[in-house]
Amino acid sequence: MTQNAAPTERDFDYLVVGGGSAGAAVAARLSEDPAVTVGLVEAGPDDRDLPEILQLNRWMELLESGYDWDYPIEPQENGNSFMRHARAKVMGGCSSHNSCIAFWAPREDLDEWESVHGAAGWNADAVYPLFRRLETNEDAGPDAPHHGDSGPVHLMNIPPADPSGVAMLDACEQAGIPRARFNDGSTVVNGANFFQINRRADGTRASSSVSYIHPIMDRPNFTLLTGLRARELNFDDDRRCTGVDVVDSSFGHTHTLTARREVVLSAGAIDSPKLLMLSGIGPAGHLAEHGIDVLVDSPGVGENLQDHPEGVIQWEAKKPMAEQSTQWWEIGVFAPTREGLDRPDLMMHYGTVPFDMHTLRQGYPTTENGFCLTPNVTHARSRGTVRLRSRDYRDKPRVDPRYFTDPEGHDMRVMVAGIRKAREIVAQPAMAEWAGRELYPGSDVRTDEEIRDYIRKTHNTVYHPAGTVKMGAATDADAPLDPELRVKGVTGLRVADASVMPELVTVNPNITTMMIGERCADLIRGGA
Repeated sequence: MTQNAAPTERDFDYLVVGGGSAGAAVAARLSEDPAVTVGLVEAGPDDRDLPEILQLNRWMELLESGYDWDYPIEPQENGNSFMRHARAKVMGGCSSHNSCIAFWAPREDLDEWESVHGAAGWNADAVYPLFRRLETNEDAGPDAPHHGDSGPVHLMNIPPADPSGVAMLDACEQAGIPRARFNDGSTVVNGANFFQINRRADGTRASSSVSYIHPIMDRPNFTLLTGLRARELNFDDDRRCTGVDVVDSSFGHTHTLTARREVVLSAGAIDSPKLLMLSGIGPAGHLAEHGIDVLVDSPGVGENLQDHPEGVIQWEAKKPMAEQSTQWWEIGVFAPTREGLDRPDLMMHYGTVPFDMHTLRQGYPTTENGFCLTPNVTHARSRGTVRLRSRDYRDKPRVDPRYFTDPEGHDMRVMVAGIRKAREIVAQPAMAEWAGRELYPGSDVRTDEEIRDYIRKTHNTVYHPAGTVKMGAATDADAPLDPELRVKGVTGLRVADASVMPELVTVNPNITTMMIGERCADLIRGGA
């Protein structure tokens, strides 16, 4: 059942605020119980019958489009201040907006959530069954019993149909990076291959909306409410969350939706902390600056912003590049930049399109027939913030990733090593018939300082903000959430999205975010 704006139904057992990667999973799983009612609130439109959303190979059209909140970042002292954070304004959230690269999180990442960050119950042994439950994986079978074969999210292997991509993998092997198998249960520290992606056989993205919500639209106990923007969470005198005030997109009228049992906030790593702060949960001093009454002084809300910063190195192609692709970024390359790592500190995506969105304005040449590698820092040590611009819910928040500000210089060191590693790969014999002129940074950019200067001016993001409402031990004053995803200091309110990650995972995090939604639903149903 769908209601667009001006909702006629306003009282539910459970309200999920945000129909994105985790929120769709939470709502679908909770509504499996016919004895409860579930309302799913989304500011953007329904994605059904929107081909630009559903057709995966059109994803790059969505950046800075009407389906993008398009958040600018604050001026960066060491990074690219022109950069923007794309956040999806449509059902499915960023799973309806991204390239659908599908990874299980490394076991080491999840084990550290528990052992280092105090998120009890989130170790790999505990949550890997949820990855299996959510997927229908092409590789499922006797040789891969850990994979799921009946979950809502379809994962497929990108076929090796792109000849330049095959040559790139050959070059990786010549440079000492072997072909690896992704999502086989082991952590790839040094390896490369075509990705797995969450896509259906007909080219439709297997977003959380397509996977979880489209099949349940006829459930009588489930209501999808689109075109409604959350402005404030509501609490009673006992600090129990009773629902949310939402504004319809047509005339700006406010409506109150109520939850008899719980509210789950799934608005993402930028908008979840924003809504908490607008509702009086956040750093007391910051809230006071904007005249917001403090309900809970929670200094960790909006802190701990993490991302995968990304550089780019582009070549002209000597031969015509492929004119068709699953999603134009089909290959991943992992490599360690120093010895003894249990996870790679460097990842690269291989793109068969021009990627000049931050180089052209700096005067670098471009092409319409080229390829690139985009080195990114898998565990960046820089930490940023999300802060309110004002108490007006319509104002975009202040997003300050503080790229390349870690005191040890780890993030920039890895990025420089990534540019050098990319050059080493493309210099191998296997790429000789493909690789033409290096367009940017250009063959004359050689020293570490020259590469650093290029990165500072032109780097991008892999669009993976996380950590801004992190979970942790009940005694951790810097963690706004306990390990059951409950907001400390109030009742009846949980958060489930990438903001809850205490540490961003090594890999593309979208499938992990869906897993968080699965676990949130389990915690609620289990009475945690």
